[in-house]
Amino acid sequence: MPTPEDVREICRNAAIKMGKNAAGAEIAFFGGSFTAIPLETMESLLKAAALYVKDGPFSGIRVSTRPDSVDVHKLSILKSYDVTAIELGVQSMDNNVLKANGRGHTAGDVVHAAALIHQAGIQLGLQMMTGLYKSSDSADISTAQELAKLNPSTVRIYPTLVMEHTGLAKLFRAGAYSPPSLDQAVKLCAQLLYFFEEEKGINVIRLGLHADAGMQSSIVDGPWHPAFRELCEGALYYEMAYNILKQEIPSGGRATLLVNPKSISRMVGHQKRNILRLADEGYCVKVRGDLQVESMTVKANICMN
Repeated sequence: MPTPEDVREICRNAAIKMGKNAAGAEIAFFGGSFTAIPLETMESLLKAAALYVKDGPFSGIRVSTRPDSVDVHKLSILKSYDVTAIELGVQSMDNNVLKANGRGHTAGDVVHAAALIHQAGIQLGLQMMTGLYKSSDSADISTAQELAKLNPSTVRIYPTLVMEHTGLAKLFRAGAYSPPSLDQAVKLCAQLLYFFEEEKGINVIRLGLHADAGMQSSIVDGPWHPAFRELCEGALYYEMAYNILKQEIPSGGRATLLVNPKSISRMVGHQKRNILRLADEGYCVKVRGDLQVESMTVKANICMN
């Protein structure tokens, strides 16, 4: 648990390091359920952070918490200290999955907390996990659909990892739980990424766990990859490219794929993964940036000779 002085020191150092970029940054209290700690402690931390919002240079404060630890009184305190966003650790909207994983809250708690946060005029963020114990791809897709109905500004998607010294690790070693493979997780999370950002206009601000060296050493199993989002974005571009090539030259051939310049790396794929996969399907392709091509769009120029 940081002290108020820790908060002030972190904010001072960050302001110096970030310079002008601090104006667009938020101070974040993550890694726990912020509204579940004693109110006196919560207020002391907020008071320390709020100094760097009221008097600059940061734009606001972001906190994460449990859906069953949100009420009108706590929200009024957060609002008074310039909290601009609250992220709820939802994980699943399937009550059976929540119960099986010992989450201690229900889908109804999520709906109630989200409504209160909207009423308070604070930005809502939602966090979900895929591949939980007793869950399935269809249940995870249903969770995403239910989360979208709550009108969040942001979403984080975390594939479940088996961590050492946890109940899930015991289930894994007993053969009662098997996490999805990396390919399975990428396929599902790519679908969820497209759903949130392209279909619903909801910004996915994190896809895959950011694990430092210490945390990586505690991973027993599961679909962890340091460039997980890149894999998911690449999977989307592969599907778009493959579908258009299959339609234009079903028996294989050569083509130049046109994408927005900002999307070239996504089309090429992590370690040229997409180029190699298309080659395996009989397509020899080059990738070129074109400002006329919109994001999440692939066009193809077919080589006729």
